[in-house]
Amino acid sequence: MNDRRVPRDHRERREDRKRGERQDRRTDVALLLVAFVWGSSYLAAKSAAVAVTVLGVLLARYALSAASGSLILAARRQLRPSRSELRTGGILGVTQASVLIIETYGVAHTSAANAGLIISLTIVLTPLLDRSRGTLPGRYFAAAGVCVAAVGLLMSGSGGFHGPSSGDLLMLGAAVVRTGHVALVGRLTTSAEIRPLNLTVVQTYVGTALFAVPAAYALPKLAAAGGVAWAELAYLALFCSVFAFLAQTWAVQRSSTSRASLLLGTEPLWAVAAGVALGGEPLGPATVCGAVLMLGGTYWGQAIERGHRARHDALHTADAAAQKPVPVHATPDPAYRMSANAAAGISTG
Repeated sequence: MNDRRVPRDHRERREDRKRGERQDRRTDVALLLVAFVWGSSYLAAKSAAVAVTVLGVLLARYALSAASGSLILAARRQLRPSRSELRTGGILGVTQASVLIIETYGVAHTSAANAGLIISLTIVLTPLLDRSRGTLPGRYFAAAGVCVAAVGLLMSGSGGFHGPSSGDLLMLGAAVVRTGHVALVGRLTTSAEIRPLNLTVVQTYVGTALFAVPAAYALPKLAAAGGVAWAELAYLALFCSVFAFLAQTWAVQRSSTSRASLLLGTEPLWAVAAGVALGGEPLGPATVCGAVLMLGGTYWGQAIERGHRARHDALHTADAAAQKPVPVHATPDPAYRMSANAAAGISTG
């Protein structure tokens, strides 16, 4: 009897391990797809802005996202948002729109590769605003310094050192504003009543309302836009916004925040790849060095911040366990999960 059960148990464990590996691969592919569509969004936005203006891009992107998001909520019978979702979505909708207008004007006046790399400063700037886990180690500030040096190289351009372009400065401003937006996400989404998809759709309503009047002059251009421009707008709305959100949510629920952040952090690589391979953008020595420093600095900073957070949370859990006889079980912080992935998934809309 036992001789028969041992091989069977072994086969079951092996099958469980294979299923787990397949699940991990599907999750990793989903997160890499999200990083890819976000990275390629800079080139799509840059190209579409030429055809229909920046405000036209933003209005179309928000309106299409709002319509598709509403259809998904209607299918789930969740079309009516809660008061918390309306209140929080209204605030975050304004801050998100502020980020996207600066970002889209920026990418219209610089390369898609530079835009994707400079905006990734958000990854190292965001933890600086989080004081809930104490002061970050000195090494983290060294990593942030590497990223700042990378920005300097990226702004020098491919033709030798010179003053930064207006687009580069706008992208730098967008990174700072996005840092504030991500920190605000973490503070305002602590309520368990807030459903992420509902919150996202409310933000698209706010963005559509904010750009409806300023972008009215662009409506004739939108109406006369060709198939390529509308394909780019649909890509920005349906793939870079709705699909990316759903795929990210599905994958993050099946992966750790660290693993998700690591894979979503490849977005700048895809921005460079899209800009060079599809946009024909040149890569000079300064740009290459800046890209290497930016990617290295952001990954170094992420690793330091994850270690610091893990040590702080372990000490907090140990203190709580010492004070209470009841075992303390660590649970994911939904606010941190949303803000951390917003920082890693730095192209939203």
